[in-house]
Amino acid sequence: MTENELGKILREMYDNAPAGDKVANVHLFGVKYASILLENDINLKEIINASGLKPSYVTEISNGIKLSKYVILKC
Repeated sequence: MTENELGKILREMYDNAPAGDKVANVHLFGVKYASILLENDINLKEIINASGLKPSYVTEISNGIKLSKYVILKC
């Protein structure tokens, strides 16, 4: 996957999140796509740029990647 494709997915997850869960969905993106992001050395800033979200969300994706070691997705 490219940074642009991942940015589009991130934006969709953010826009489709229930009220109050937008940042949680950014974390979820990090959890869900951690293996792709880590294995392919993807630049998180490029994903954020492609998504159109605030640059500070890089930190939130990083938090999701770290959490991926400890959580299992239910959906």
